[in-house]
Amino acid sequence: MFTWCAILFFLGISAFLDSLFNYGEIFRQVNSVLFMLTSLGLLIRTTTKMRARMVERQVRRINELETQVAQLTEQVAELKAESPARSVPVG
Repeated sequence: MFTWCAILFFLGISAFLDSLFNYGEIFRQVNSVLFMLTSLGLLIRTTTKMRARMVERQVRRINELETQVAQLTEQVAELKAESPARSVPVG
């Protein structure tokens, strides 16, 4: 991420120097394309990291829920073992 930001900063400085010293039309076109591609790369990297963080959070939540289900299953088994079977009179 730092590398992408450094590249964008360098492109910004070069655009500023171009506006001061008027390097030429080709430089402006190349600089704008590089700026656009770098911004696109930064956007893709950021969205990829956001998705990875979301998946990581969901995996952690699934593990918590599986632990809760296991605890509740044990509690139900203990309650069934403690209480005698009730018979309902038919009649």
